This record gives sequence, structure tokens and C-alpha cells, in this order.
Amino acid sequence: MINIAIDGPAGAGKSTIAKAVAKRLGIIYLDTGAMYRSVAYFMLRRGIPVTDEERVAEALGELVMDIRYEDGAQQIYVCGENVTPYLREPHMSKAASDVSALPVVRYKMVELQREFAKTHDVVLDGRDIGTFVLPDANCKFFMTASPEERAKRRHLELVEKGSDCTFEEVLDDINKRDYNDSHRAVAPLKAAEDAVYVDTTHMSVEEVIERVTDIVREKNK
Repeated sequence: MINIAIDGPAGAGKSTIAKAVAKRLGIIYLDTGAMYRSVAYFMLRRGIPVTDEERVAEALGELVMDIRYEDGAQQIYVCGENVTPYLREPHMSKAASDVSALPVVRYKMVELQREFAKTHDVVLDGRDIGTFVLPDANCKFFMTASPEERAKRRHLELVEKGSDCTFEEVLDDINKRDYNDSHRAVAPLKAAEDAVYVDTTHMSVEEVIERVTDIVREKNK
């Protein structure tokens, strides 16, 4: 079974690379970040503060998450509603970071992710895939880039989708997420000891895809 773990801070290009690598290798990409964003969306729609662990824990009992692949793309349904179109709004980044810091949420999502990986060749990306979610993954990577470069990429992505956010707002969000993700009590952002470190600041997307794919193929000969 091929399990690929790609970790790193917000905006490092993890999702883009993970999706491309999965496609090139003919395996499944599981968008773990979207799973946490879905939990945040579920809570916000019900007026529950994503930092209120007691209320979040209570509401989790009502959450039913179904991950489907439609036309080759992952769609997440929460209690029957396809929430995928709402998950990339700017405010969802901070909400997802906050809710993912709650142990009760992380354990719930990790349980779902581990079960999925047991029966599928899969690529997962996030903050703690190689250190916590899939510590036995046979291919681990830690992908990063400078905060400014990551904010530049995310800002361009949001502007292309019609957002009127500023670069400064995106950079501030990146820096806050970096702090939150690296200081949370449960499974903080860090590189696994056996992860391959990839700094994408001065690399093209194709160069990163080639490097990751080559390493995976070498490890799985």
C-alpha cells in the first residue's frame, strides 16, 4: 500500500503538489484540510464558536461526513449537504485552523483518515500527516516556502476567484496560521524525522512534482 504524507505550513503548495502527484501515480488524493474546513463550516452555520471545545464536542455527535469522488474531484458532504463550494472563503482558513487545534476534532478526523488510508493507495497533505496521522507512511515530505512567497501565491489564487482581499491581509493570515499551527497542543506543525524537506520558494510547480514523484517511485520499486 502506498501512503504519501505531505506536510508543511499554509500556502506552501502542498495541495497543488499532492493532487498532481496523485494524478501522475494514479492514486487517490484525500484533501484533509477540506475535512477540517468542513467541520468549521458545520459549526459556524450553527452559530457555534470554533474555539468553544465543549460546544464543538457536543455538536460533533451530530456531524455526518461523507467523502465522495465525483468526476475525479473530491466532494465533501456534511449531513447530506455538499459543502465543498464554501470551504475556500478567506474567513474559513482561520476558522479551520482554530477548530483543528481542538483535540476532540483532530481525533475524530484522524480516525477517518487512518481508516481511509488502510484500504487505499493515497496521498494526504496537512500539518501533521507524517508525524501523527500516518506515522508509518512509506513516503513523507515536508514542503515549505517563505511567508511572503506563500502569501503571494494564496493572494493570486483568491483574486482569480473574485476576492477583493489585499496581499497584506493574506500575509497576516498566513503568519497567524503559522503561529497557531506550530503552537497547538495536539500534533503541532513540524517535520517528521524521516521526511524529505522541500523548499518550493524558488521551484516551479513542475519541478516539485517531478522531485516528489521520483522519490515515491524509487521508494516503491
